[in-house]
Amino acid sequence: MTITREQVLQALSNVEEPDLKKDLVTLNMIQDIKIEGKRLSFSVILTTPACPLKAMIENACRNAIGYFISKEVEVHIDMASRVTSQKNTGVPGVKNIIAVASGKGGVGKSTVAVNLALALSYAGASVGLIDADIYGPSIPIMFGLEGERPKARDVDGKTRIQPIEKYGIKLLSIGFFTDPNQPVPWRGPMVSTAVKQLFNDADWGELDYLVVDLPPGTGDIHITVTQTFPVTGALIVTTPQNVALADAKKGIGMFRMNAINVPLLGIVENMSYFTPAELPANKYYIFGKGGGQKLAEQLDVPFLGEIPLVKSISDSGDAGRPVVLDEQNPMRGAFIDMAKKVAQQVAISNATANDKSLVNN
Repeated sequence: MTITREQVLQALSNVEEPDLKKDLVTLNMIQDIKIEGKRLSFSVILTTPACPLKAMIENACRNAIGYFISKEVEVHIDMASRVTSQKNTGVPGVKNIIAVASGKGGVGKSTVAVNLALALSYAGASVGLIDADIYGPSIPIMFGLEGERPKARDVDGKTRIQPIEKYGIKLLSIGFFTDPNQPVPWRGPMVSTAVKQLFNDADWGELDYLVVDLPPGTGDIHITVTQTFPVTGALIVTTPQNVALADAKKGIGMFRMNAINVPLLGIVENMSYFTPAELPANKYYIFGKGGGQKLAEQLDVPFLGEIPLVKSISDSGDAGRPVVLDEQNPMRGAFIDMAKKVAQQVAISNATANDKSLVNN
């Protein structure tokens, strides 16, 4: 039996990328085809290492080769990835900027941002995290880095801040430059300048995703970040209560304003339900049920998942070792699943934007 490259591409042209609604060959996702007798190997280049559909796509490729060529073919598939980007983010080397926001404080936005960044890194992406919550920076505590100070070094004749690296990701927070025991009584222009420096004056290197933990509400920092840097997309963190949902709706409205116009990656509902440690299969919806899902449907944005209200999640942040790092903690799965959905939405947003730019050109 002789297998040709043309046969392989023809067979795989029947496999559709479920999110992008085009076949893998058209999307140029099939590469490095090697044929040795009945042995076939090739790579599938996914749009993110955190792709939630990886196993499904691999299985579909195997089935296509078996059906359209022969079941006797010995198939070896390398599921690789190349994170997509839609535009220049304004930060050299950074492919995507993901803003994490909330309409109000106290909904666990920083916990979501931190564990999102770590989960994307765990999946194999290169990730940075900016703590842009100038008035209440929490990243130093959540990474056990209180008192740390970033170093500076000369890069191409300019002095650059070196983000602190921990748990495989690069970090910068205004909390690294201020006294943790003193408030930061800054006016708007000073705040905007400080935030821009975290982006512009740092040597971030090559990053697939730069996650930005914004302050609660809709203020100066949100406007500065979204109007200075082309943000790939934003996700909104809420809790199930009506008051939090009402504020989340305002946050979404801000990102959809013409002057800002940032794509919405979706809504994350934090503190969705309580699960006692001794009854891990039980869910108690003490703040109400389904509010985030309903809001997502009402505003036509993706629902990215429910994060439970569990003491171990907050304890791990307080201890400087966020829950995603604890492979024994069953609650990490909620953040891993959420991160996959976020990466999926980034890839869809990039593909949509790139398609539009091709049409417009």
